[in-house]
Amino acid sequence: MADRMARRRVKLYALNADRQWDDRGTGHVTSSYVERLKGMSLLVRAESDGSLLLESRIQADTAYQKQQGTLIVWSEGENFDLALSFQEKAGCDEIWEKICQVQGKDPSVDITQDIVEESEDERFDDVSDSNPWVELPPCEIGRLEDINEVISNCLHSPVRREKLAIALENEGYVKKLVSVFHTCEDLENMEGLHLLYEIFKNIFLLNKNALFEIMFADDTIFDVVGCLEYDPSSPYPKRHRQYLKSIAKFKEVIPIENSELLSKIHQTYRVQYIQDVVLPTPAVFEENMLSTLSSFIFFNKVEIVSLIQEDERFLSELFHQLGGDEDVPTEKRRDLVLFLKEFCTFSQTLQPTSRETFFKTLSSLGVLSALEITLGLDDAIIKSASIDILSYIVEFSPSMVREYMMQQQHKTEEEQFLLNIIIEQMVVDSDPEMGGAVQLMGILRILIDPENMMATVTKSERADFLAFFYKHSMHYLVEILCVAAPLLSNTVGDEVGREDYSSAQLLALILELLAFCVEHHTYHIKNYIVQRDLLKRILVLMKSKHTFLVLSALRFMRKIIGLRDDFYNRHIINSNLFAPVVDAFVRNNGRYNLLDSAIIEMFEYIKVEDIKTLWMSVVEKFGEVLAQVDYVQTFHALRMRYEQHQDRLKDRDRSASLDGIGGVVRGTRYRRDVRDLDEEEEMWFNNDEEEIDETEPILPSRDTNIAPVGELMAYVEGGEAEEERCYCLAGESPTIKTSDKVEKENGASKMLGATGKQSLLLNNGNKDNNNTAAALSPEGNKSPVPARKKRSELVKQ
Repeated sequence: MADRMARRRVKLYALNADRQWDDRGTGHVTSSYVERLKGMSLLVRAESDGSLLLESRIQADTAYQKQQGTLIVWSEGENFDLALSFQEKAGCDEIWEKICQVQGKDPSVDITQDIVEESEDERFDDVSDSNPWVELPPCEIGRLEDINEVISNCLHSPVRREKLAIALENEGYVKKLVSVFHTCEDLENMEGLHLLYEIFKNIFLLNKNALFEIMFADDTIFDVVGCLEYDPSSPYPKRHRQYLKSIAKFKEVIPIENSELLSKIHQTYRVQYIQDVVLPTPAVFEENMLSTLSSFIFFNKVEIVSLIQEDERFLSELFHQLGGDEDVPTEKRRDLVLFLKEFCTFSQTLQPTSRETFFKTLSSLGVLSALEITLGLDDAIIKSASIDILSYIVEFSPSMVREYMMQQQHKTEEEQFLLNIIIEQMVVDSDPEMGGAVQLMGILRILIDPENMMATVTKSERADFLAFFYKHSMHYLVEILCVAAPLLSNTVGDEVGREDYSSAQLLALILELLAFCVEHHTYHIKNYIVQRDLLKRILVLMKSKHTFLVLSALRFMRKIIGLRDDFYNRHIINSNLFAPVVDAFVRNNGRYNLLDSAIIEMFEYIKVEDIKTLWMSVVEKFGEVLAQVDYVQTFHALRMRYEQHQDRLKDRDRSASLDGIGGVVRGTRYRRDVRDLDEEEEMWFNNDEEEIDETEPILPSRDTNIAPVGELMAYVEGGEAEEERCYCLAGESPTIKTSDKVEKENGASKMLGATGKQSLLLNNGNKDNNNTAAALSPEGNKSPVPARKKRSELVKQ
């Protein structure tokens, strides 16, 4: 039973829209009658939970193909191809016999049906479809032209292509053609060799896996490559065989005991070389004419990865020599790293589920700790390959790498953290084009990107990793003293340090990464910028002779301003950080270039978004300089907005000053609201109203617009009666009050003075509202209301 289950173990693949095979799962296949489908069907149940992965009826007219002895491929529908990859050839043969039995076919064939996709014109082809075979001429040097013509004519009809492929396979025609090739090459018969090139190119275009297995066999593949060396369009034959046999040598860095694995590795490399180098460019072919060749390589790579992954001894020895053994020579270590890189490259053919298992296996064997060593080695090839391996791992599973990095903080010294090693290698990259630094910066960006960080109930990866990064690694990015002179060490005082091109490139990369932090991180980067005065140091780079570095520094500041964060804005104003920007703008002297446009855009953004604190600071400190720029309206508009704001402030201050003066006077004399009348005053006015002499001025009622004497004098004394608002213009009647409590107790006679009269200004509607008169005190002098004081004096009171 166990043997049967092993034989029936399969992987189910489906061809997607990109002509790539998607892994639909691993399970066990059976063939049985399904009542719902009314026929014999193929059933695949998942080995993990027994769920049904596939339920496909074996149709009588469906073309099933057996490939490589362990693959069964067929199409369901117009654009839906399926494939079963068997663990053992015996299981594939069993299911193939069931399919052939249902369709009434001989199990010895590798395809059960002819594929009929003919057009109307092809129906009337001179070769009858009833003819079961294609007649091939005898395989002789003199008949090569006829052979080429027959094969070329069959390419245009799918039915004839199928028949031709069967004829070539059954008659052993490929072997015969190889024999003719040897003869032509010995005789230096160039015409025959050119015809053989065309013949084998067309055989490839038949796109049949059975023919590929024959041509790619160990005893045939080099002869096939030799035929493809004699391209008629080339004046000289290529030397592909020489390259494959002599130049491209297979290095067995660790002995491979599995002969099947070794054979697959050799075959896959050679077939990949044929596809990429030997055959003409795919543009000359019809669409998908070599899809089977791509599938052949794909399944070979999947099988190689699976076989290596299952060999625990091989992988353990690999990582032991790669990272743990210090006595391994550099050349040997280089071969190990290159092998691991190619191994990871092959893993890209795996589906996400299988790839996750693959990288977990590598992680458990210590791939990240090995990369810590290889990244720091002084060997360009090892370092480049190590960066590629790390890139594969981080791109697929950044969380796995972050988890490893955070575990290091309790076990390793800070300078040995993998994250700090990545930063250090980025800083010391010796490549003039900064290729490694750019790639490492991309890895860092993925690792610190909050968008791909997970948050669970038990922990928050985002909070934990960002805290780890800013505590242990951010200063390495900014401050570490290395060959390329990083940011803080490169901006000493107000002058830029090293001005060589590579240092400028590195600084631009660091600024790009810091700008990413500003955009995606919150308080971590904000605190770091302010505490280290980082923005000021960055803006020193505005003096650099490299324009791209100046623009990088400006872009960093623009990113901060774009956040519209008051905390950042206050820091910019308090540290006068617009000064280096304006200096660079002035030095540019109005030249129409990217720097000029970028600076103007930043100030235009401040204006459009109305970031008040910033545009006020710009106008106050740099208004005179920027006022000379007249080819854009940005700075003129900022000046106008500033002046309008100042006018509003003056009006507001004047109004507040008036209200403040009135409040001081009334608060000192009466200590209560100026508009409140107490009961005693109300009774005085009501009781004594009839006793007032008719010749005396009439005391104002609550409905007359008359200002109290003391208040009028206070406003008029300053000479600003036209500008200031007073109660006689306020639109509502003020209340007359006594001078203080003592006068109130002495009665009305003391209030009116010795003559019993008091002069008041009446607003009768016929005189100008600004006419004023001074009221006399009981002693005949001015009222004891103080003259108008300055705002500073009022504030002091």
